[in-house]
Amino acid sequence: MDKFRMMFQFLQSNQESFMNGICGIMALASAQMYSAFEFSCPCMPEYNYTYGIGLLIVPSIWFFLLGFVLNNNVSVLAEEWKRPPGQRSKDPSILRYMFVSITQRSLIAPAVWVSVTLMDGKSFLCAFSVNLDIYRFGNYSFINGMSETERIKLLARIPCKDLFEHHEIRIAASRYIKCISQACGWMFLLMMTFTAFMIRAIRPCFTQAAFLKTKYWSHYIDIERKMFDDTCKEHAKSFAKVCIHQYFESISGEISSLHNHRSYKKDDDDDDEDKMRSDEDKLLGIRVQDDMNKVLRNWHNCKPALALRKENIDGEKNGKLNGEANGGINGHVKGHPPDVEKKEWAVYYSKV
Repeated sequence: MDKFRMMFQFLQSNQESFMNGICGIMALASAQMYSAFEFSCPCMPEYNYTYGIGLLIVPSIWFFLLGFVLNNNVSVLAEEWKRPPGQRSKDPSILRYMFVSITQRSLIAPAVWVSVTLMDGKSFLCAFSVNLDIYRFGNYSFINGMSETERIKLLARIPCKDLFEHHEIRIAASRYIKCISQACGWMFLLMMTFTAFMIRAIRPCFTQAAFLKTKYWSHYIDIERKMFDDTCKEHAKSFAKVCIHQYFESISGEISSLHNHRSYKKDDDDDDEDKMRSDEDKLLGIRVQDDMNKVLRNWHNCKPALALRKENIDGEKNGKLNGEANGGINGHVKGHPPDVEKKEWAVYYSKV
């Protein structure tokens, strides 16, 4: 159990590696699902095209939406987009960068599905078998005298081995359509690879400064949300500990008063006191439910500005100035002059 917890914490700390792993798993799952999928063309003119194209598009859309669902940054993007501006303005470029990053990862599994489907060619054969020119594939004397409707019904049966009697024509037509499908698959892969190359190669050449800025602040938004969640968890844990401890103390006090008996504790509970003090410190001064609700509401409605104050340095400077001023005032009041740096004087006498 500890190993799984450590692995989960590692994946949470490495969000980008985790999402890349999820995209890889989805891509492998899409290929595995297609290999395990039993393709059954209806072999009817009214449904062949719908089934073939639907098999190509519908699973791709499902994998695309699943990529959005499994990506944790979608909630971060929605929260940043819908939050009130407050003291922190919203940068559209950061939202655009987050959306593009999520979309790029979500497109991996659909691209794999489309590529595998086109390389296999079964959906393409089912969708476009009725558009074949049957006169190009050997002996076509058997279709002489057929009406246009009967010919279309015959062509729609080409994907089905059991329903199409002319084996040679079926093999020739299947190879022809699968060849076109594989060519489309390679063109699709080439187009996707070239597009990804152009995005990665050209974008840094023109907008490197803007790219670094949007990347930095998108990471900041993600890390800020994680740290806020962790701080809320720690506060809730400490709040629960202190509340339960105070409850048991009040109950024990009531019981001891009823029995007219007081239990005296020794001073050997230093560890428990230290734990209670640490829990008290983690409360950060928020000890009432309404105050915590106000903090959470203000965090959503009015996030603090991204301008940090140098509190420690300013405090040290103010302390030194106050100490010097107080020292000077106290010295004059008590009748003693303030401490003044003394200088040494050398006096020379001449006997001339």
